[in-house]
Amino acid sequence: MIQAVADEEERSVLGMHYTSVPNILKVLNPLFLDDLRTELEAAGDNARKLANLRARMAKIRVFDPACGSGNFLVIAYKEMRALEYEINKRRGEPLRRTDIPLTNYRGIELRDFSAEIARLALIIAEYQCDVTYRGQKEALAEFLPLNAQNWITCGNALRLDWLSVCPPTGTGVKFQADDLFMSPLDQAQIDFANEGGETYICGNPPYKGGTEQEPSQKDDMRSLFDGEFPTWKSLDYILGFFLKARRYLDFTEASAAFVTTNSVCQGEQVFRFWPSIINQSVRINFAVTSFKWQNLAARNAGVTVCIVGFSRKPGQAKLFDGMEGNVREVENINAYLVPYRDVYVQNATRPLQGLSPVVNGSKPADGGGLIFNSEIAASLRSKAGHRTDVIRPFFGAHDATHGVGRYCLWMNDQDYAALREIPEFKERFDIVAEMRQKSEKELTKAGASSPYLFQQVRQTGDEIVFQIPRHSSEEREFYPVATLPRGAIVGDGGFAFFDPPLWNIATMASRLCLVWIAAVCGKIKTDYRFSNTLGWNTFPVPKLTEKNRADLTAAAEGILLAREAHFPATIADLYDPEKMPANLRAAHDHNDEVLERIYIGRRFRNDTERLEKLFEMYTKMTTKVPA
Repeated sequence: MIQAVADEEERSVLGMHYTSVPNILKVLNPLFLDDLRTELEAAGDNARKLANLRARMAKIRVFDPACGSGNFLVIAYKEMRALEYEINKRRGEPLRRTDIPLTNYRGIELRDFSAEIARLALIIAEYQCDVTYRGQKEALAEFLPLNAQNWITCGNALRLDWLSVCPPTGTGVKFQADDLFMSPLDQAQIDFANEGGETYICGNPPYKGGTEQEPSQKDDMRSLFDGEFPTWKSLDYILGFFLKARRYLDFTEASAAFVTTNSVCQGEQVFRFWPSIINQSVRINFAVTSFKWQNLAARNAGVTVCIVGFSRKPGQAKLFDGMEGNVREVENINAYLVPYRDVYVQNATRPLQGLSPVVNGSKPADGGGLIFNSEIAASLRSKAGHRTDVIRPFFGAHDATHGVGRYCLWMNDQDYAALREIPEFKERFDIVAEMRQKSEKELTKAGASSPYLFQQVRQTGDEIVFQIPRHSSEEREFYPVATLPRGAIVGDGGFAFFDPPLWNIATMASRLCLVWIAAVCGKIKTDYRFSNTLGWNTFPVPKLTEKNRADLTAAAEGILLAREAHFPATIADLYDPEKMPANLRAAHDHNDEVLERIYIGRRFRNDTERLEKLFEMYTKMTTKVPA
């Protein structure tokens, strides 16, 4: 009720984000509730087994270190009470007083108001359960006066000692905190008799990328990661909670599961962080792959997340498909949330499988002197005489995808000698020279003497060019590859093939390549993020015959011809999933058919199967075979 009436902005600031029950249960069910239900089913009407299960449940601790206003704790408590009531009914004790103490449902919350709401929410949940299972008279007798104890700790979860907030044995809470965070007076110590009980850590901690963190959050991360993780500054803030939970597991047989931005299971964060988590028998024992997590948080509706659960528990792992909802039991789930052994894809400086290189575009570093619009291009052409070819089409990060472009100067020493005294050209060169002279970078400053050249040149200017954007919408079913006119110049905001064999375009435009890019390159917000060293150079390709290459070349030609039939539609138009032309979709489908049959002799059933095969091939191609 308090969440419903609070102002949306205030609710977000206070951490009062209402999360749907089905989403919360995606965490709690596989974490521990499903196991309890299985044991209840196995117990049947056996009074002794039922009593043992009830005693077990009474000692279970649920701990949310970023509890906000207590949604996870409340739902966990209510689900446990429902199970306990079923036990009591089967034993002929339906009105029995609960054995489940609220003090076993522990949380940490940074803001004091939200922490108080969490404690109140649990008290109300207890009252509601008592009304439902014991009757209103008994419920009121237990409800008032309100318990003065506070088992929700107000403080910074990345600075507090979790073992003190939620001790693994029956000792009380001995609150320890950083000097910056003080405890409310009524939080001194709470005893609870649960020796030998289980602890389940859960929640939806805050997500903040490395460049989005506030100075205080950077300090939190430094206190945890500095020393052990050399590249910690690029890690997402939520990984601090994963690391704290992993260290908690060093002292007790707990299990943990967090809702997390799916970027922590993609891209460079995987090999920079996860090898320190998945080791010494700690493993991912369940996961839910990417899905939309919607709540009432301001600016947080529809964020793409996954769920990662880890512990020391042996046995089969469970992998839930976040979009389709099905579940598989597998031997292992790796940090990419793929049912394959633990493997970490590292950057490669060149393609490992004989693919043509994809390189960054050329960097102008020009202050706007070398790049200009069509009007300036027309004026310069009129002054250039027979050297009009020094004015080239220029394509930045998204220009080719969206059907726009600019122009640039692209010339050699002889061209410069002939054109530098023409006022219109001299004006452009002066802009470049002035910008470079003022730069603090020595490399840029050195380029002031050659203001007609791009600072970094990665093409001759005479090639057939295919541009690959650095980012692409997650809505697209294929990673876009744009065809540029011969002689076009690609800026450093994107990547490009120069004079590639067309079978490489068939590979790049495939569903297989897209799922690999999504898994190992990661995303920026929800968009795909391409990396040539991480995504393309590592892409596994089987040994191809001449016929394979010919078939893929024909498939690529089919895609390019289908696009051409819709000229002047842009790449953005053509690859809008709701507007994609039928002939282009058919051409891509044929391309996938040809490529996937080369891999396994048939089409893959789904993206998970695609990734399993790709990780298997990556492992083989990067494993040194003894002589």
